[in-house]
Amino acid sequence: MQRKPTSFDIAQLAGVSQPTVSRALRGSPTVSMATRKRIEAIAHQLHYTVDRAASNLRSGQTRTLALLLFRDPSPDDTVVNPFFLGMLGSIMSACAAEGYDLLISFQQMSSDWHVDYEDSHRADGVILLGYGDYAAYRARLDQLVAQGTHFVRWGSVRAGQPGLTVGCDNVAGGHAATRHLIAHGRTRIAFLGDATHHYPEFQDRHRGYAEALSDAGLTVDPRLQVDAISTEEDGTRAARQLLARGVAFDAIVAASDMIALAAMRVLAEAGLTVPDAIALVGFDDIPAAGLANPPLTTVAQDVGVAGRRLVDMLLARVRGEPVDSRVLPTHLVVRRSSGTPQP
Repeated sequence: MQRKPTSFDIAQLAGVSQPTVSRALRGSPTVSMATRKRIEAIAHQLHYTVDRAASNLRSGQTRTLALLLFRDPSPDDTVVNPFFLGMLGSIMSACAAEGYDLLISFQQMSSDWHVDYEDSHRADGVILLGYGDYAAYRARLDQLVAQGTHFVRWGSVRAGQPGLTVGCDNVAGGHAATRHLIAHGRTRIAFLGDATHHYPEFQDRHRGYAEALSDAGLTVDPRLQVDAISTEEDGTRAARQLLARGVAFDAIVAASDMIALAAMRVLAEAGLTVPDAIALVGFDDIPAAGLANPPLTTVAQDVGVAGRRLVDMLLARVRGEPVDSRVLPTHLVVRRSSGTPQP
């Protein structure tokens, strides 16, 4: 029976020490790229595979990251925000590229998720997606920092926040959506989304909306703002509430595509066509946005880049490297729901 190759065999053929082989196959930056490629090539020729369990035991690491995905508060507790589902693929790919497994768990905000993973040695670090009411969530983040948990989250990037955050430029996105509608001749623009500190991403999008109105010499009418979270049910309620107020409007900036798509249906039920009567812009560019009738103009966030940044920054924190929160750019995807520009 042929003997199974070992890291010592690779070291002898590569002309390096066995610890160098181990570091190279872990992807350690302390090994030069040329040496790492030579060692990987020899390992491939010998059909050598790393004993993950033994390696993890020696290093004290699990080589696993935990992704905690929080359910949106809706009657159906199986519903997950489709924006986060889009990000999931890039997170999985980034983990695989770094030789990490990904443990995915769906969570309720009321559970003790903040003490369940790294402290019990199930994962080396935690990625947090979704959070509901930030005012309630903030205390959990402070506790994660206090107990030394390695974590990164997707959300609004602001000064003084606990831990690491990756997020998009929500203010610029809200501004671009509103400026686009103004360029199309719309002057009575409503905003659907919770614009309070409980939902800081929506609050930032509303800030961009308000700044764009002000830049164009238009007044922000508080009667044209209705709180809503990113669910179909809340988007439906908010759109109906806006119509019931009886205040004239000719466009809507929705804080998410889920809210926008629900509003589109409510407007159709009320006999208001999109975009002829009411122009509409969403935020997120979920797959359903391009399939709507009419297709939804929306502010896109690059979920591929976002997923890679979340993983890269978390692993940097696990390795003890300095790393700061990151703001990613957005861009407007123009479709038929926002109408045609003014001549």
